[in-house]
Amino acid sequence: MIRKFVLTATALLALAGSAIAATPNQERPKLKAQATVTGEFVRIGDLVEHAGIIAKVPIFRAPDLGSTGSVSADAVVEAVRAHALVGLDTGDLSEVVVTRASRTIPARDVEERIAQALSTQYALGPVKDIVVSFDRELRALQLEASAKGEPRVGSLTYDARSGRFDATLDIPTSATTRGTLRLSGRAAATVEVLTLARAIERGEVLKGADVLVERRPRAEIGRDIVTNADLAVGQAVRTSLQAGRVLRAADLMRPAIIQRNETVTLLYEVPGITLTVRGKATEGGAEGDVISVLNEQSKRTVQGVVAGPGRVIISTGLPRLAANLPPNRNTSNADAH
Repeated sequence: MIRKFVLTATALLALAGSAIAATPNQERPKLKAQATVTGEFVRIGDLVEHAGIIAKVPIFRAPDLGSTGSVSADAVVEAVRAHALVGLDTGDLSEVVVTRASRTIPARDVEERIAQALSTQYALGPVKDIVVSFDRELRALQLEASAKGEPRVGSLTYDARSGRFDATLDIPTSATTRGTLRLSGRAAATVEVLTLARAIERGEVLKGADVLVERRPRAEIGRDIVTNADLAVGQAVRTSLQAGRVLRAADLMRPAIIQRNETVTLLYEVPGITLTVRGKATEGGAEGDVISVLNEQSKRTVQGVVAGPGRVIISTGLPRLAANLPPNRNTSNADAH
């Protein structure tokens, strides 16, 4: 946004000159529509073309570094008259737009330099895992366009318990000078974790939309955290969990493919023979889990391994089932004898 900046007529009369007016051999001084300046002052030559020997005379204070302002044509005419410049051609201009050139250091660059220093001096881990916040909003640094070199962290102190830091930033202020900027705030080493986007009920299977990747302070996180969404999606939760909860490995289990009281098929397997009997699961389980199942024919509860949806392989041997089967004709004859 263009704003009016304060006009400060300088007391400097660097050069004393006679009246400057257009002659047959000179081009007439003409007001510029816009100007880009360096340094603290706006000079006559910045605003007026063909200003001649007074071009370097300062007449106004420049806008702030990186800022744009404007000065009215009437103010320019009045200011240059004091330096013996007459006959200024203002054309149809009512004002001149003036921008002060600068070199910009983004706030993100400053933050990364602080994080790098903390990583190196206080072993906070990789720079990408360090979150830095400042006591006051950190904005981009505007330096003189002529400033050489990069900002660098000077002194730095850090309290690991509170997370507070104090630092000084050594910054170039011109082609030959440097200045100091003091910064303070908090910093913490973080780790990526999975959190729940909504409340999840016990046994519910997680979907991709149910988990979020967030950064949390490393000091507040245990070793049991889940960091890979692929390891969580498709798993069921052991207990009801609230939204925002950091997901831990102990919270997850394989999803149950057999539910409690579900009718299932019991498979009794021995070499060369597979027998099937209807049963009712007395507890739920995931594939590979050992669960209890009621044999509806014998009315006995047996243990079996969940082999798939509605299928349980009984771990006991064939003799336990023999009494439940129709008598074999040959066996019956043998018993009769």
